Amino acid sequence: MPAPAVPAAPPTPPVAPAWWLLGESGAGGITAVPLDSVGAAGDAVQLDPAAFPAFVAAREAAGTVRWVWSDTPHWYPRLLDAGVCVSRCHDLRLSHAILAGSERVADPAPLRAAPEWDAGPALPTAPVQPEATLFDFAIPAAHPDSVPHDTAAGLAEFARQRAASGERGDLRLLLAAESAGALIAIEMATAGLPWDTAEHDRLLQAELGPRPAPGAKPARMVAVGEEVRAALGDPSASLDSPPKLVRALRRAGIDVASTSQWELMEHEHPAIAPLLHYKKLARLLTANGWTWLDEWVHDGRYRPVYVPGGVVTGRWASSGGGALQLPRQLRPALRADPGWRLVSADVAQLEPRVLAAYAGDRALAAAARGTDLYSGIVATGAVATREEAKYAVLGAMYGATTGEAGRLAPRLRRAYPTAMGVLDRAATTGETGGRVATRLGRTSPSPAREWLDEQAAASLPGATPADEARARRAARELGRFTRNFIVQGTAAEWALAWLGGLRGRLAALPVASDVAPARASGAVFERRAHLVFFLHDEVIVHAPAEQADAVAAAITAAAADAGELLFPGAPIDFPLDLKIAERSDAK
Repeated sequence: MPAPAVPAAPPTPPVAPAWWLLGESGAGGITAVPLDSVGAAGDAVQLDPAAFPAFVAAREAAGTVRWVWSDTPHWYPRLLDAGVCVSRCHDLRLSHAILAGSERVADPAPLRAAPEWDAGPALPTAPVQPEATLFDFAIPAAHPDSVPHDTAAGLAEFARQRAASGERGDLRLLLAAESAGALIAIEMATAGLPWDTAEHDRLLQAELGPRPAPGAKPARMVAVGEEVRAALGDPSASLDSPPKLVRALRRAGIDVASTSQWELMEHEHPAIAPLLHYKKLARLLTANGWTWLDEWVHDGRYRPVYVPGGVVTGRWASSGGGALQLPRQLRPALRADPGWRLVSADVAQLEPRVLAAYAGDRALAAAARGTDLYSGIVATGAVATREEAKYAVLGAMYGATTGEAGRLAPRLRRAYPTAMGVLDRAATTGETGGRVATRLGRTSPSPAREWLDEQAAASLPGATPADEARARRAARELGRFTRNFIVQGTAAEWALAWLGGLRGRLAALPVASDVAPARASGAVFERRAHLVFFLHDEVIVHAPAEQADAVAAAITAAAADAGELLFPGAPIDFPLDLKIAERSDAK
């Protein structure tokens, strides 16, 4: 789109450099350093902040360029606010985290000797909130300005990173994908997810009752709470304090150690059903109730704060707004602007398909080809039902050894020895304190000092049975983590490739001049199809109605491209569940 009206920038050089490194100089100025294809620096350009957006826009228009900067959340919002979108960047902070920890870097010492770049996700608001699973360990958060933004530091770090990645195509692809994800995260926060506040309020009232006065509980919660207390025979039971609730449950003869849903469901008592209902209502009120609506939805847009690389597997996290825990019951509140559509897609069984491709297991890939993977496994005779297939595969990826998944594991090993062997070897590596890597080279962290101490204590003379049991349990837990790391991390890489490819395809679509502009999405996106939501294996694009079919085709093509990019020639596909609608109720 045309550059905004800002003071003129220096003229574009006759030959556009492959890279431009940006840094801050004194008195709020900006220094731009051109770099050639091998990283050699040219003459720096000094910019007034007011000229910065036009400078970037001019170079974007001149041809292929990649911006090297310290941290995307620090640099990119000011460009989007000025109506300037960039095609590519190299995020030094995110790339440092990958390279400093990757086992595929021959000499990581120079990177590790630059601790100023070791910062975790740069967060403008709250602490990182990863999704609540066993394997998503959050990376410690850092202040947005905890990494250096000056040119000299950036040049030195970029040189270290180029030396570390060398000629490895896998690492360079991972850095490019991670940096593209950083751009997309800022763009989605800027454009926002179209949101119908009236529908959200209606949904809340249907579940909770009318909006209560500040500090009061909704009527439905109060009524259900009284049901719980009556069933417990305890009119004063506290339902909102887990320790007090555990004591109230025990007084009623319900022997529990916690108030988790799974533990409560193991008991038969008249209080259990209303208590589970109360907990569900309380979760909705706390996570996405009226206070959340007031804080996170403005001008018809929900703008969560995404954190790319926020967990060690490479999955995204959130530092505000709870995008990773958006409940299904609120999906009808996602509503496209007039004349626009929401084009949503999620991948069928992403992680099992990634496992088949990562392991090179042709039998598992064949079971998935062109069909539901779990139904394909049933068709081979490995298990009897789709439910059994799902239990078996998920249990194998997450290290389940008991229950239905444990019972079915031998059948899966006989049917798919290559994939199961890869998982078992990854688990063994973790159990012995080793590290594993994803397809492109993101590497699991080294065991914590506490883990090493537990293993050492169990091997000393005089170690007690308790010491040995504790060490075995810790070893198994780390093995379960590394078993899953290779799958979840590689799936995250596939998703980044999907996102990056889709972003490029959307940018190639023409500006929709006849559609009513989606002004709340901002100057860059008000007439263009753009990504508005991402959750591990799902995307939503806000698109002009006339381009909805083209966007659906772009999503499908980008998924195929991502599969070929990560697993060239592998006999595996990544089928999508696609929907085009004014409202979203996917998942």
